[in-house]
Amino acid sequence: MNLIESETELQQFVAEHPIAAIYFSSESCSVCHVLKPKVAAMLNEEFPKAALAEVDCGHSQEIAGQLSVFAVPTLILYFDGREAVRHSRSFSLGAVRGDIERPYSMFYD
Repeated sequence: MNLIESETELQQFVAEHPIAAIYFSSESCSVCHVLKPKVAAMLNEEFPKAALAEVDCGHSQEIAGQLSVFAVPTLILYFDGREAVRHSRSFSLGAVRGDIERPYSMFYD
């Protein structure tokens, strides 16, 4: 998983990938540590062409603030460079899967 540490890196990552998922977490968030590998595994297995990156809100507070991320974990999905879906705090993998399936099939099937 790529670690994004600046707004420029974030913009470049989103521009380079038709489907980009940005996972916001912090070191002190136990839910973040449990959910992150599950999100990564689901994307790798079911949506292999979707790109995943992480922003550590403890080290990159500016990015979190600019995107109005005030709770972790937060997962933001970008389709074709635009924010399309945002999940925060407690969310299910099923909800994320449901939000990706149709756009993914439109991009890659």
